[in-house]
Amino acid sequence: MRLNADFTQRALVRFSESDWIASPMPGVDRKMLDRIGDEVARATTIVRYAPGSAFSAHTHDGGEEYLVLDGTFCDEHGAFPAGTYVRNPPTSSHTPSAPDGATILVKLHQFDPADRTQVRVDLDPAQDAQPLHRDAVEEVRVAHWAPGTTVDLDAPGGIELFVIDGGFEESGDALSLWDWLRLPVGTRSSVTAGPDGARVWIKSGHLAHAPA
Repeated sequence: MRLNADFTQRALVRFSESDWIASPMPGVDRKMLDRIGDEVARATTIVRYAPGSAFSAHTHDGGEEYLVLDGTFCDEHGAFPAGTYVRNPPTSSHTPSAPDGATILVKLHQFDPADRTQVRVDLDPAQDAQPLHRDAVEEVRVAHWAPGTTVDLDAPGGIELFVIDGGFEESGDALSLWDWLRLPVGTRSSVTAGPDGARVWIKSGHLAHAPA
């Protein structure tokens, strides 16, 4: 499967306009944002776990990065409530489940193979800018923009934005809750927060290292 696989192009997926697709595991459904590959893939996905659902044990050869959007996501390493950001590096393994249900934004197979950095950060809604992770390749952060605020985006290495709360407008497109936007390497643009402001997960720099 190839979905939004041309990283030189702008890509936008609205949560309300995309379909849930059943995974191989009962009770686990997905909204695919970008993907190269089949069941083992370089992918960005919103995954919904029904209460009591689980995924079988597996190893992340290419790493796993996720943000818990709703409910509590669990594995043998702990319970991760909404607002938790986690990076599990290549060679890490787990058995994920959601006894009470959960929804996560997850990115797979996008790490440097030598990366062994484990990260867990609890998002702080009181912070206007919160760093989550930074290395030689990328920066991940959360930004909180007041209503009507205009922010310039200078993204020499490309950028992804995911709406956690509120919404914003970019290039004439209005984005709201759980919408996703990817802008290619070399982008210069601006966003304007909506009337309720915006809280946005932002990942930048990494697209300069994306597959051709």
